[in-house]
Amino acid sequence: MRWALVKVCLAVTAMVVVAFAVPLGLVVREMASDRAFSNAERQAATIGPTLSITTDPVQLRKAVETTQMGAVGRMAVHLPATDVRPPVDIGDGWAGERVVAETRRIGRATTASVHGGGSALLQPTALGSGDIAVVEILVPESEVSNGVTTAWLVLAGVGLALVVGSVGVADRLGARLVRPAERLADAAHQLGEGRLGARVPEDGPKELRSAAVAFNAMADQVVQLLANERELAADLSHRLRTPLTVLRLNTASLGDGPAAEQTRAAVEQLEREVDTIIRTAREQRPATGPAGPGAGAGCDASEVIRDRMAFWSALAEDEGREVRLAGVDRTVRIPVARPELAAALDAMLGNVFRHTPEGTPFAVDVHDASDAVIVLVSDAGPGIADPDAALRRGNDGGRDGSTGLGLDIVRRVAESTGGDVRLGRSVLGGTEVRVWIALDGRTRGGSGATRVRRGRRKRRGN
Repeated sequence: MRWALVKVCLAVTAMVVVAFAVPLGLVVREMASDRAFSNAERQAATIGPTLSITTDPVQLRKAVETTQMGAVGRMAVHLPATDVRPPVDIGDGWAGERVVAETRRIGRATTASVHGGGSALLQPTALGSGDIAVVEILVPESEVSNGVTTAWLVLAGVGLALVVGSVGVADRLGARLVRPAERLADAAHQLGEGRLGARVPEDGPKELRSAAVAFNAMADQVVQLLANERELAADLSHRLRTPLTVLRLNTASLGDGPAAEQTRAAVEQLEREVDTIIRTAREQRPATGPAGPGAGAGCDASEVIRDRMAFWSALAEDEGREVRLAGVDRTVRIPVARPELAAALDAMLGNVFRHTPEGTPFAVDVHDASDAVIVLVSDAGPGIADPDAALRRGNDGGRDGSTGLGLDIVRRVAESTGGDVRLGRSVLGGTEVRVWIALDGRTRGGSGATRVRRGRRKRRGN
């Protein structure tokens, strides 16, 4: 499109330049020729007064030599024959006797081509005797074309400048038209590849602005639809995880026997199926790119933690677990969607109920730093023997029947903001899961990430 616009502008400008420059060049050439012959007519007229006084060849030769053209040998006077003398030619003639006779006969100025280049102007002049003398002026080709070459070069330069300028303007206009279209196409490709954060600046011509607005609205709608699906999957996890945990704990009291083993196997299989569904739903979440999670997605971590703790408190009361909650008495905004944070909390709390005995206390603490929010989930259970192994793909401590999904969900939530997850020994004596959620995205590769890596190396050294 851009090149097509340039070609159209080039063709139009070239036609305009040809239409005006060629006739103008011909006019300039004609003007130069008229100027040269007008000057020759004036020079021929200078000898007229002398011819009206005398026709004596000697006197006329002296008079011709005193003129500008005669002094350079470019003037000749042709006197007609009389009763007492033959025709007299003063100076060298260039046109020939036939042209001189024809000019004398018709009685008006004529021009004739001269052998070797140039032209001759023949001007008839009346004598006192009534006869007609012919004054001949040589006009060289250099005077006829004087200034024409320069004028043509100027016209060519102006025409070329117009063509180049029009092409430049057309290219800029084409770029202004094409660039928004290219951005729209690129954003469409990104959206097709799953980068839902792709958006188009709403600029350019009116039609392209309308297309950009429609595309952005469509992309927002797609993001909203996918968010609704993820929220539905999260709700499924919220509703099924706790009953499954209760069933799993209750199967421990069934004792031994084929029926008890079948029940436990069925509960474990059902739990694996639910984890598979949740994992599939989360792994299919498209990458939103730079303008994704941090550009509008977010929640109040304190409110979400209070809500999920209220959900799990009923089971904790049934199992006789003491629960401590701290740091959630004020608003703590984080760049994580509510369903994502809720799923991560459920994963960590589910691990507490799954991997610690009944009656084991646990705590949830929230610390709001300047550049990050830290969520601590700690318990008084037996702890994790190998924290590094548990963090590899979310092993949940390596217990039999674990799907490896819980800590992987937590890790993804933390890393989506530039943070990380740490496992260690809590003050209660058991496991502590520390989730580092960066607020400005600078922790990844920066000081926060360095602290996490150093902490892990230190634990491995210990």
